[in-house]
Amino acid sequence: MAKDRVGNDIGPIERADDWQAIDWQTINKRVRNLRRRIFRATKNGEKNQVRSLMKLMLRSYANLLLSVRKVTQENKGKKTPGIDNRVALSPKARAKLIREMLTVKAWKVRPAVRIYIPKAGGKFRPLGILTIKNRVAQAVVKNALEPHCEAQFESHSYGFRPGRSAQDAIEQCFSRLNRRTTNRWVLDADIKGAFDSISQEFLLNKLGKLPARGLIKAWLEAGYVECEIINRTERGTQQGGIISPVLANVALDGIQNLLPNRYGFIRYADDWVVTARTKEELQTIKPVIEDWLALRGLVLNDEKTSIVSVHEGFDFLGFNIRHYRGKCLIKPQRKKVVLFLERIRKWLKTHRAVSAEMVIRHLNPLLNGWAQYYRCVVSAKTFSYVASQVWDYLWKWCKRRHPKKNLDWVHRKYFRTIAGKKWTFFAKDTTSSATDAIITLIDLSRMSILRHAKVKGSASPDDPSLVDYWFARFNRLHRRLANPGSLEHAVRMMLRA
Repeated sequence: MAKDRVGNDIGPIERADDWQAIDWQTINKRVRNLRRRIFRATKNGEKNQVRSLMKLMLRSYANLLLSVRKVTQENKGKKTPGIDNRVALSPKARAKLIREMLTVKAWKVRPAVRIYIPKAGGKFRPLGILTIKNRVAQAVVKNALEPHCEAQFESHSYGFRPGRSAQDAIEQCFSRLNRRTTNRWVLDADIKGAFDSISQEFLLNKLGKLPARGLIKAWLEAGYVECEIINRTERGTQQGGIISPVLANVALDGIQNLLPNRYGFIRYADDWVVTARTKEELQTIKPVIEDWLALRGLVLNDEKTSIVSVHEGFDFLGFNIRHYRGKCLIKPQRKKVVLFLERIRKWLKTHRAVSAEMVIRHLNPLLNGWAQYYRCVVSAKTFSYVASQVWDYLWKWCKRRHPKKNLDWVHRKYFRTIAGKKWTFFAKDTTSSATDAIITLIDLSRMSILRHAKVKGSASPDDPSLVDYWFARFNRLHRRLANPGSLEHAVRMMLRA
């Protein structure tokens, strides 16, 4: 393992003492170009060149800077400490962390702190929170490993991969199940505890003798701390680890090639579907898939795995896919709609004293993010329903705030007719210098439906021959999201490693 670790030659002598003066555009470009070189060498079968380039990435100072930025600024868990009880939220702390990461000692593997987060059905999902240095080290290794893996991954795998999304998986479902195809049966499969059960031996054998293999092995075996007791991990990858999704995809890659051409296959992480013409075909192929999974230490989750007809429909990634009079329609899953509305209702009920402006600033990102996820399918009626329910919650919230005021007074205080839409919830914008500036709640009933263009084949942002394709694709995505900020910034953010 010692030769896999990055020593004092991780980068040039230059230092990032002034975090805010770093030219991130140049840093992103250096890492992106090196990722593309690794991808191209892998595609060309140049094994020695791949190893050399991966070692170069592990020593790259630009990669280190980008990894520190990802861990301490961009990740949602940036404020959550591991066993080291340390975070780096200030520019000074980040510059100090970079200096420390230039030593071999900083790359010492330590166990994770295990926490549990709630999931559907009242169950809990275990997460491992690594030390800040281990998180940075994993981000560094990920930029070396991921482009190599991307050059080999199957085309209909969409989860936790750059440039791919759940919407791509859903579009592939439609492609396999629309009325022009003969696929009418679906194996809706789920792997039981995939992250926790993957065979570490199988995974390491599949990775081969790549640079940083020793570090990856140490992370897999590092264990976790729970109730101040260190527990060993002999199976699985640490959920919550930056590199874990890549490792899980490495272990699960290959099902598509296992199936005959007449079958369809769509995978998003450990959730996947197989389509076929008849129920008997799926019953025949299911044992073959189970044997394939067994080699990886995995089994199907019988509670969540079923063979269904498209006329009956099934749920996948928060969508419901079903045939209506011979036509395949994809809609938001009813359960997800109910859970989303319940989340908003509970928040409003427990925040009766906050200002209307704060309500809008809290709800708008939730509403916009939820709508962006579902606006590529048949969602117009669902959006109108959600909009009406949210309005009803807000009206009750307004009345509870002013129990002694008449309804006309409440109406005038919180609602206006704006852009032809009556009863629009609004508030004064205290962040604006204009005295009459206001902000309004997003109206989901006016959200347009835009069909998502599925990523083509096995295309990857790391492929240097597809630069124009990805620029045009991210250009379209930027226009669809209609988010503030320049197009160039959005493209840099999406193309960066």
